[in-house]
Amino acid sequence: MSLMSIVLTLIVVGVLLWLVNSYIPMDSKIKTILNGVVVVAVVLWLLQAFGILGSLNGIHVS
Repeated sequence: MSLMSIVLTLIVVGVLLWLVNSYIPMDSKIKTILNGVVVVAVVLWLLQAFGILGSLNGIHVS
């Protein structure tokens, strides 16, 4: 994955999160949880994209 596509993906995720936070009426607690989940998901994705974190295919939630 090229650096340009990573930066573009981060910009798109950021704009989408801003749009959701700005234009969809939600309780502040729900917005905080949503922002936290998105940040954790993006950090895990970045760690995997740069090869710091191994493949996430072996993780099963049950």
